[in-house]
Amino acid sequence: MENHVNQSPAIPKWSALLIEAITKPGLIMKAYSAFHQYSVGNQILALVQCQMRGLQPGPINTFPKWKDLGRFVKRGERALTLCMPITCKRREEDSDEEHAFTSFVYKARWFVLGQTDGQEFEPVTVSEWDAERAISALSIERIPFDHTDGNVQGFARKRQVAINPLAQLPYKTLFHELGHVILGHTTEADFADAETTPRSLREVEAESVALLCCESLGLEGAAYCRGYIQNWISRGSGFDAEAIPEKSAQKIFRAADQIIRAGRPEIHPVTT
Repeated sequence: MENHVNQSPAIPKWSALLIEAITKPGLIMKAYSAFHQYSVGNQILALVQCQMRGLQPGPINTFPKWKDLGRFVKRGERALTLCMPITCKRREEDSDEEHAFTSFVYKARWFVLGQTDGQEFEPVTVSEWDAERAISALSIERIPFDHTDGNVQGFARKRQVAINPLAQLPYKTLFHELGHVILGHTTEADFADAETTPRSLREVEAESVALLCCESLGLEGAAYCRGYIQNWISRGSGFDAEAIPEKSAQKIFRAADQIIRAGRPEIHPVTT
């Protein structure tokens, strides 16, 4: 299955949103608190639009969904734009075989609670996150830490992760190593590109996943993540050191979504 993104010129790129999250402490947690039922990328996209329009962040729904909840959108309110996946099929040339692919398109269909009136609305509570549930749901194995260098905080091999029992920031380290696995850094077979991702970019990607997870879930380590990311970006080789590549940003948001969703009691597909 292929992924295609139809980017609207009026919507910030995922790389720009990620840089915004990296450079502004608290932004990720604020977005997650308000829009936790949506993907991490859409959480930040919704929050940025709310800030630009002076809207109070809060639960969002489409016009018909608010109507079902006994609320109506106020006259003159403009919808927020989010990215949503659409599965399409196309027939290969000289073949009867159909090929499925996912196209991500931007639609202006969502309204924040403050743009509506009507019946009282009770926000959905955020489910607790559990590390072992996430590891199991992701089909990743936690193995004993056997590295001889005590300064190493953790490592990933194939679909296995190990965290130093004395790790200074165990959750941050776990998210970083899970990021390496999900992003395909631990096996050449998982790389989609012809060349291996440079180490500097691998570290930026994995630590960005850790940042999104730590700050979304309110776990210690976000401040350290920011410094680590900035350090590796400055070493950038083979990519623009001033910003994270768009393709990498998309991968980072997807990986963070997978980890966060996998650790919740209910395992459901990410809401767009």
